[in-house]
Amino acid sequence: MAKQTGRPRPPASDFLHPVVYKAAVGLALWFALSAWMLFKAGNEMGLPLTFVSVPILMAIAIPYLLWRASGRTRIPDAQRTGDPVGEWMSRDFETRHGRQNGWGATIEALLPIAAVAFGMTAIGIVLHFTAAGPG
Repeated sequence: MAKQTGRPRPPASDFLHPVVYKAAVGLALWFALSAWMLFKAGNEMGLPLTFVSVPILMAIAIPYLLWRASGRTRIPDAQRTGDPVGEWMSRDFETRHGRQNGWGATIEALLPIAAVAFGMTAIGIVLHFTAAGPG
């Protein structure tokens, strides 16, 4: 029988690190800000931009308020994630469809909102330089 050497492998987690949640909130705010910067030129754009911004803010505010309301019944994140984010990413993450590493779970969680935020920023940059016209 082979003897294991080194540290035992920590168990898989089924929760994301708080840094991942903070990054998702930052990317959502980046998306809303880039939409406002892109479409602010028109005087009649205030209402459509509000209709874009309110769902984004609600998607941030509702989970935050539910987290705050849960209070003492849940384990604090500091106790759940006593390890740094780099160490958490090197461990396994338990998903509905099986295990994967934490780095892959982080990418899958942040990729959609990052693509939208970066895409809106890129569209705004291109529109800014093409709207000025030649020379």
